[in-house]
Amino acid sequence: MTQISRFIGEVVPVAQNVTGDGDESAAPEGGGGFADYALVSLHCLRIYLDTSYRMTIDLLKEMPQITGEIGLSAADLPSPSTLCKAFDRINMSVCRVLLRQSAQLHNLSKHGAIDATFYERSAATRHYCQRTSYRVQKLKVTKLVDTESQAVLDVHCSTNREGSDADLAEQIARRNAGDLRSLAADKGYDKQSLRKALRELDIRPLIKHRIFASYDHAHNARIDDTRYNQRSMTETVNSSVKRSHGEAERARSWFREFREITVMCVVYNIKRAVKQ
Repeated sequence: MTQISRFIGEVVPVAQNVTGDGDESAAPEGGGGFADYALVSLHCLRIYLDTSYRMTIDLLKEMPQITGEIGLSAADLPSPSTLCKAFDRINMSVCRVLLRQSAQLHNLSKHGAIDATFYERSAATRHYCQRTSYRVQKLKVTKLVDTESQAVLDVHCSTNREGSDADLAEQIARRNAGDLRSLAADKGYDKQSLRKALRELDIRPLIKHRIFASYDHAHNARIDDTRYNQRSMTETVNSSVKRSHGEAERARSWFREFREITVMCVVYNIKRAVKQ
């Protein structure tokens, strides 16, 4: 079995579980539309293949075994424009659940690390930028990573660099409170309110204190260095995702970019799972 076959063999059950329409026919019947799980699977394949919408459909026409795993034939495949428009109908909440389900394919340690990275927004014409107020050139993406399996547990995207990283980390930690025992982060997340919130959630904070007084050395000495040093796994994951799928987003609108980055992390999780 090829790697792409193993990949799509994991994608389809996850997509069916998340969308809840696994019993439906993947192809349109009687004037209906494509099943949601089929469209989600096709978008995951598009990112896996790292191609455009049109090229994805062209390639899949030559892959009857792969399309058959989804429940489609070459004649059933949607047009590139249909696939593109379908991406707008996938809610961000669905993408988050999809990410969570893909992470469950790994043996999670419940020890997480968090850090942010930046993605370039693809170049646009001056006319387009003026017409749509397309001024932000980078997206800030914060990933929560399991330190042992290196699976992405959660992701947050923003076009706004204002605000505290610590406040954002608290928001992400609350979403994943039941799945974390500890959370490691660098000194950029040094904030007492974050540590307090993590302890209330029964999560051990592994965040070094900035040195302002002698007692800060004592605080840092009590931190488990082995767990704390694993915060670098976020940098490893960010590097791996960017090497595989690029550092720039092709989508123009911010909401499509947010979804694309989340699905990119889903593809990363499943690719790691099928290689194990």
